Amino acid sequence: MAKDYSTALGMAHSVSIRHGRLIDPASGIDRETDIHLAAGRVLAIGDAPAGFAPDQVIDAQGLIVCPGFIDLCARLREPGHEQKATIASETRAAAASGITTLCCPPDTLPVIDTPAVAQLVQQTAARLGHARVLPAGAVTQGLEGRRIAEMAALRQAGCPVLSQADRPIRNAQVQRRALEYAATFGLTVFLHPQDPDLSEGGCVHEGRVSARLGLPGIPEAAETVAVARDLALAEQTGARIHFRGLSTARGVAMLAEARRRGVPASGDVSLHQLFLTESDLADFDANCHLIPPLRTRADRDALRQALASGDLSAICSDHQPHDADAKLVPFTETAPGISALDTLLPLALRLVEEGVLDLAGAIERLTVGPAAILGLDLGRLAPGDPADLCIFDPEMTWVVTTETLVSQGHHTPFLGQTLRGRVVWTLLGGRVVFERPESRTR
Repeated sequence: MAKDYSTALGMAHSVSIRHGRLIDPASGIDRETDIHLAAGRVLAIGDAPAGFAPDQVIDAQGLIVCPGFIDLCARLREPGHEQKATIASETRAAAASGITTLCCPPDTLPVIDTPAVAQLVQQTAARLGHARVLPAGAVTQGLEGRRIAEMAALRQAGCPVLSQADRPIRNAQVQRRALEYAATFGLTVFLHPQDPDLSEGGCVHEGRVSARLGLPGIPEAAETVAVARDLALAEQTGARIHFRGLSTARGVAMLAEARRRGVPASGDVSLHQLFLTESDLADFDANCHLIPPLRTRADRDALRQALASGDLSAICSDHQPHDADAKLVPFTETAPGISALDTLLPLALRLVEEGVLDLAGAIERLTVGPAAILGLDLGRLAPGDPADLCIFDPEMTWVVTTETLVSQGHHTPFLGQTLRGRVVWTLLGGRVVFERPESRTR
């Protein structure tokens, strides 16, 4: 189902990447070696085939070479919200961040609930050539939660999964029928685990900090009630579900228990939830207005443990670029969400520094882990696989500023921080789609 971007970008040339530390969690490779690419795919690892004369040689000495990252949730804002960002601006930011494939939610304008809108998004991204964009098709028409969308047509149009974005279906009977319908086509349904009634009017985690700041809260039960219902319906229907952005210790524990019983469910975590907590709201920083909200330190630690154990199999950016005015009103009226593509790699590497994951484990949860959730043969670098690669310097430091962010959206709670880890090259379908100016190539 993934579009062949070697064709979309024209005749792919051949590339040899030499002297890098190749890490491919899918095949267990972690060693200094060469990798050779031709016709948009991996040709060989190690010695080049006899007579192979690459058009381009990349010197990756001292750098990490790995599969291109796969992001399960990045809003591109186009069509309909181009004042915030565009497919061009955000796929360019994705390429600069080592992301070769991203899945965009269906809450565009118009909603991605017809093949025409799904194809428009893909065709625009393919024409630009920065990253492979996979639209999630809407579960219900207009995301209104009443009538089921034409799932078969959306799948045929290139939607690998279905989603309601952040708009849960209130009617359990509608959700049950939607899951039954999705199951007949083998489609995974992405679910936003938040009960709309329990969370209505809230903007932060309900607890000590919300009480002190006088901000309306969203209780833990808003997530756990939704998780309980969704798991019960998944078990009833046999549909594959994926929880997009779990935020509580209890929610993760419920998912892990259901998985042990064989319920076809998975989950991911937004990267900022692994670092920030409700305490970061102390100065009413609108860049910390997020949905789901930042939870407690205990929740954050449980999310980290679940990621390390594999109960959560993917890390996600949950990228939501905004225009400048979106965060300038009183906290409760600000738009939730942050720009997160640019910080994906360095924050993942911070997890390694802090001992949450080893380097191969962090890369796994950015590559083959999300690829498995999407049901696609991506995120791996065996011979014959698509030549989607990220080459990064794990030691390069940089300061997060509005000037260093490539995304059109500049709102992030990490502004002003010095981060470690920078992408040097990104290749999509065997072609360089991003190259840092100080890179070494011939």
